[in-house]
Amino acid sequence: MRIDPIKLTPVTFSGGLDKSSEVTESGKPFSEIFSEALNNVNKLQSNAKEASIKLAAGQIEDISEVMIASEKASVALQLTMQVRNKVVDAYQEVMRMQV
Repeated sequence: MRIDPIKLTPVTFSGGLDKSSEVTESGKPFSEIFSEALNNVNKLQSNAKEASIKLAAGQIEDISEVMIASEKASVALQLTMQVRNKVVDAYQEVMRMQV
């Protein structure tokens, strides 16, 4: 069994607020990168659920495969929640600023 690492790409800020700052170095807009990351988390969650069902049905004998899939999904979800919390905190901080 091979464990694939979760691929994360750094997000950089060029300093400007024009439309060109919404595109990362890879040429993709931030919203597209974020959407792909959410899809990957969803895929990991469904893989963990499928592995649990297969274990209950007796199709998987090695419980470590199920535990690894479950932990990968759990860590990915925790990371997503922490990113969401940081984005909400940043938004609230910006909204508190006086112009």
